[in-house]
Amino acid sequence: MLSLWYSHIYSDGIDARARFPRLRYKMLREKLSYSSRIRFVEPTAIDRDLLLLAHELAYVDRFLGGTLSEKEMRQIGLRPWTDKMVDRTTILTGGTLDATKHALMHGIAGNIAGGTHHAHYEYGSGYCIFNDLAVSVRWLQKQGLRRILVLDLDVHQGDGTATIFADDPGVYTVSVHCAKNFPFHKQKSDLDIPLREGLEDKEYLKALEFLPSLIASYRPEFVLYQGGVDGLKEDKLGKWNLTRAGLQKRNRLVYQLLSSQSIPLVITMGGGYGDPLSASVDAHSDLFLQAASFCSPCFF
Repeated sequence: MLSLWYSHIYSDGIDARARFPRLRYKMLREKLSYSSRIRFVEPTAIDRDLLLLAHELAYVDRFLGGTLSEKEMRQIGLRPWTDKMVDRTTILTGGTLDATKHALMHGIAGNIAGGTHHAHYEYGSGYCIFNDLAVSVRWLQKQGLRRILVLDLDVHQGDGTATIFADDPGVYTVSVHCAKNFPFHKQKSDLDIPLREGLEDKEYLKALEFLPSLIASYRPEFVLYQGGVDGLKEDKLGKWNLTRAGLQKRNRLVYQLLSSQSIPLVITMGGGYGDPLSASVDAHSDLFLQAASFCSPCFF
């Protein structure tokens, strides 16, 4: 059974007027509720001290204290701001950390949210306030892990994750993304694979053939998989033409590769801005249901 962290505040903490598909979390929770292979867990809000593992003190305190500038809030983009934003953000970030702790012991877990990879050390951006991937990686390092892989297959580059770990030899950041898409000023991951606009399944899956050799050479002790579905042809922000079947093949490649070597894995859902939104929700449900199919009573 796959354990997934979820809270109603993932949707309810965002104003209905925001230009963000806030209902995707609630829709996904409902869609997955019929699976006997999934167990839902309520996340705990993350402590301030844990946020400081990956973020600047002044930025953390400005956000928690409700004193971000208009410019900072505009750069994040979840406006109009709600009085639930602090709780939502700390619970969402805590959900990924809770899932990471579970996966370290049991092999695999996920957060029905997360993957806030545009958040940098000292500022937020692109719907991302704190970088839940980075916070979880820093926690893993405190547990003694020395080779951690962040595998970001969202259509947008994981720029915040790249900058936070730019000088950290214990973390290997990979981003396979659309070359001409947000963020428009790209950062340097350990491995960037920028791909053209209009990409279709065959070319995309060909671009992922590096994965087996990377896993064999790097030998990660833990993987964080950013499984964004914003590469779908129905997506308003993606600029790719991937199909649901193509993303299913992507997920299967990742899960088969990691499960065959019993490498612990946490899954964050990343982007998905489909029109209709149900297209994104369907692909997100595949992300987690496919992972659940690799679960067994033993490790991964």
